[in-house]
Amino acid sequence: MRWIPFIIFIIIVQWYAFQAIKTITQNKFWWAIYALVVGIILGGVLWQTLNFDRTVGWTPIVAYSLGMFVALLSGQLLMICLLFLEDLSRGASSLLHFFTSDQKINFPQRRKFVSQMAIALGAIPFSSLLYGMYKGRYNYRVLNYTLEYENLPDGFDGFQITQISDLHCGSFDNTKKVAYGLDLIDKQKSDLVLFTGDMVNNKANEARPWVEFIAKIKAPYGKFSVLGNHDYGDYSDWENEADKKQNMEEMYQIHQDMGFDLLLNESRYIEKNGDRIALVGVENWGAGRFKKAGDLEKSISKIEPNDFKILLSHDPSHWEAEVIPHAYPFHLTLSGHTHGFQFGIEIPGWIKWSPIQWRYKQWAGIYENKEQKLNVNRGFGYLAYPGRVGIWPEITVITLKKKKLLV
Repeated sequence: MRWIPFIIFIIIVQWYAFQAIKTITQNKFWWAIYALVVGIILGGVLWQTLNFDRTVGWTPIVAYSLGMFVALLSGQLLMICLLFLEDLSRGASSLLHFFTSDQKINFPQRRKFVSQMAIALGAIPFSSLLYGMYKGRYNYRVLNYTLEYENLPDGFDGFQITQISDLHCGSFDNTKKVAYGLDLIDKQKSDLVLFTGDMVNNKANEARPWVEFIAKIKAPYGKFSVLGNHDYGDYSDWENEADKKQNMEEMYQIHQDMGFDLLLNESRYIEKNGDRIALVGVENWGAGRFKKAGDLEKSISKIEPNDFKILLSHDPSHWEAEVIPHAYPFHLTLSGHTHGFQFGIEIPGWIKWSPIQWRYKQWAGIYENKEQKLNVNRGFGYLAYPGRVGIWPEITVITLKKKKLLV
């Protein structure tokens, strides 16, 4: 019963959008082509919805069906907005003419022009989302930041960190292009490689085909990781708790096989040239319905208050909720989780917008609170919609610099 309003909405959208097609052409061949394309897309997403298996979870075919549906609906809704405004204008003109003239009013050419404009306008989001599925999801970008700190130990001046996040290995379906992206991580030749969670969509075995590729990534001071909300198997149905526990054990093993030192509410010291910094990793700590396995107090139990600290915490909502108010200063927090919604507009120095900002205050890039800084990585992979538009898959390279004091 809860699906009935949505189904009615979709039927109304399809009827309204089809009126634009009928207005610009009377050739029933094109009507049939349009109806066939729409039928395939709607039939595909309906089939996947009715047969969705939570024991398997998100697969590429499920994602493609959803992606095509989102592209179609986005284009149709934009079409309808223009058509509806034209209908309101035409209705008002007809009503005014009814009271001021005896002649009947007709707008055939005007309606055809508006329909053509509506279809052209609707083609923009439709084609953009198709492009995002075809190419945008593999349009890997390396983003470089230089962050300065007064209390950075001298030995770490110029220390380079590569951060990756949100691989979502279960979504990958193009070995060559993903391998190129993973090789791009290694080519940064950073001192340290840090992964901030969501290795998979649902189950640990999704990551198994990518172990050998990620294991090739090297860093002289190590590779470290934390878990994200998708890594616990909470979004799958399990026959029993033993199976879920076994999945978790496999996840731990996969991180190890990839060469990551997985931080489960714990810390490590990184030493260089007689100096050291503390690397702290919490399990997932999310706001609202997301898992709160992170224990910040436990994770810092073996470090000193005045250590220079880098915190790995998957969900950026943790930063304002617990990290900033904490008695210990966390100089750099690295997060992911938001994916930047995989859709938005970014023009450096001018605009950075995505619908995800209505949900997360910190959603992409660098944020600062006095001496404490946060980077939210836009993610390497993708989930649900199998593409990216405007918010590209990211490899973050951060260079730490000692801030020179003015005298």
